Amino acid sequence: MKTLTLLHLYPNEMNLYGDRGNVLAFYRQLLLRDAQLNVIHASLGAWQTSYNEADIVFMGGGQDAQQSTVVEDLHRHKADALRQLAQEEATFLTICGGFQFLGHYYKPHNGEELRGLSLLDIHTIAGKERFIGNVVLESSLAREAKTLVGFENHSGLTTLGQGVQPLGRVIIGKGNNGIDKQEGAVQGSLVGTYLHGSLLPKNEWLTVHLLNQAWQRKYGEPLPALTQNLPQVEESFAEKAHQEALLVAKSKEKR
Repeated sequence: MKTLTLLHLYPNEMNLYGDRGNVLAFYRQLLLRDAQLNVIHASLGAWQTSYNEADIVFMGGGQDAQQSTVVEDLHRHKADALRQLAQEEATFLTICGGFQFLGHYYKPHNGEELRGLSLLDIHTIAGKERFIGNVVLESSLAREAKTLVGFENHSGLTTLGQGVQPLGRVIIGKGNNGIDKQEGAVQGSLVGTYLHGSLLPKNEWLTVHLLNQAWQRKYGEPLPALTQNLPQVEESFAEKAHQEALLVAKSKEKR
């Protein structure tokens, strides 16, 4: 059975709002294609040789106190190896604090600037307002415009550099900074976003897009189609979740 390996960075320290659900979505989509997801957990401590096998790197969000602990470990043990994986075009999906760490720095209200990996040409500073609520984006990541739904809860104000594209245009919500209508960032095989929710269970097309990207890199062929002998359903659970989240966001926006 063909396998993709996912490296889950700091699963205990960086797991706000059920970000772990994104890993489960990857697992489920591969299972439906008679393939397997091998998950490796990388917590605080030294880099292990097995981490180099990662086809996908995932990192969720955390609070400022947790981020301070993580960023020290990141630079002491993991930065160079993660830069190498990025250079080798492994697929990265990072959420909230994990998204900020891919950039140049995050400057909190109090304390020292937290230096990032500089894999994405972005920087983040703490704002005075906290952005909390449902988000709807129009994304062209998969060539044609598609809708993304999720939930944001952050005070970081992120600015994209010239070499970075947003994950999507904000239809409902605040996005990266509440000003430029941009949300998230895409640069090569790297994707960062503030969308919790969890993101992938509610946006099946993005799950498939990222898996296909990783599969093409490893096997040189498209992601396999869904297994033909699976029971056919009128609408997938993921699509239902997507539509329900979209309705909730639109109804709250009208109030």
